[in-house]
Amino acid sequence: MIPKADRSEAWLKQLQPYQQRLQHTPELIVEGRLSRMVGLTLEAVGCRAAIGSLCLVESKSGKQVNAEVVGFSGERIFLMPVSDTHGLEPGCRVIPLGANSLIGVGFGLLGRVLNGSGEALDNKGPLKTESKTPLSGETINPLARKPIREPLDVGIRAINALFSVGRGQRMGLFAGTGVGKSILLGMMTRFTSADVVVVGLVGERGREVNEFVLKILGDEGMKRAVVIASPADDPPLMRVHGAMLATSVAEYFRHQGLDVLLLMDSLTRYAQAYREIALAIDEPPATKGYPPSVFAKLPQLVERAGNGDEGGGSITAFYTVLAEGDDANDPIADAARGVLDGHIVLSRDLAESGHYPAIDIEASISRVMPDIVETEHMQLARELRRIYSVYQQNKDLISVGAYQSGSDPFIDESIIRRPEIMRFLQQDMDESVDLSRSLMELTQILAK
Repeated sequence: MIPKADRSEAWLKQLQPYQQRLQHTPELIVEGRLSRMVGLTLEAVGCRAAIGSLCLVESKSGKQVNAEVVGFSGERIFLMPVSDTHGLEPGCRVIPLGANSLIGVGFGLLGRVLNGSGEALDNKGPLKTESKTPLSGETINPLARKPIREPLDVGIRAINALFSVGRGQRMGLFAGTGVGKSILLGMMTRFTSADVVVVGLVGERGREVNEFVLKILGDEGMKRAVVIASPADDPPLMRVHGAMLATSVAEYFRHQGLDVLLLMDSLTRYAQAYREIALAIDEPPATKGYPPSVFAKLPQLVERAGNGDEGGGSITAFYTVLAEGDDANDPIADAARGVLDGHIVLSRDLAESGHYPAIDIEASISRVMPDIVETEHMQLARELRRIYSVYQQNKDLISVGAYQSGSDPFIDESIIRRPEIMRFLQQDMDESVDLSRSLMELTQILAK
């Protein structure tokens, strides 16, 4: 129990965001003590705090660590730190702040790079925000959502023509490591017709953050973009917050009636961060080490994207999904397919042959495409996929010379059209191909 008069200046500074709440608290605040640290989890006794609320852990030397309540058992509460824990020891003070995570949002975030806590990483001065919003977002009545009826130009020929994306759709980019996911995301960042771009770099390599900002977005791209970066060396809770923060920022701009493009790299690293948290508080693993709660968190995050109310804005989201070991049945990849509105699969074989973007058009699909394009466009896309599939099914016979020309008209057609189709499916990373041009080139290939 610490009287208010005895609080240190450092503590009061730490509590500044919660001053309004503290005005209505009793004269005494109950603090706890740090009893032990197991793995990534801090255990505290002697205080009460709700799930999701914040606590301040303070050592005798004055080191302060922010933490969030992630579980409890009897009189013990489990805390997950969001910063470095070096210097903590048994008996450290645990001070409940009594507030859920709130982050500042506003148009002042455009052109800025933030970490998972919503703090600036770019040394461009303090952030200018207009309001605060919870990291967990708000649930939208599914009957109030505006239907997806309008196509979105993403600037990628193969996607525009064969897997047309609707404004407000949630798509997945599925692939193993090193097959061009980040490059494809960068192309969409620059070429997609959206009012605001929100990029969430969650659990990826730290060097990629600066490269993405400088090389892919550039000065022009950053003017309409917000980048949230929580690299792999961040604590797991910070990585989880990074994904939630990116979604919350996108939700703010949607509430302003804007069309937002949300790019998250990657959904798999978000799930892995939650796995670390769940295992640290002794939740039993279920599928390949993933506890059941992880599979409940995926739809909670993804469902926050999409269209808003009638007359409002939209969030079109692309989530990269890392198929570990190129396993298409990876549990996170399998769960993501069930909650997303389509998926673009990238092929390692195509990438290794120099074919970019390495989109496997047989394994990819856009579930809303029939609702947003004309019937003629849909028929042309199906025809090209049929021709491509016929060649792939007979590729071995053709490559060894076992197929004789004239034996099957469909195979003959696939052999003749293949060079043009392969050129159509490839695109330079600095080239933008809009929706109308993509459809025109698709029509020209199949009209010959």
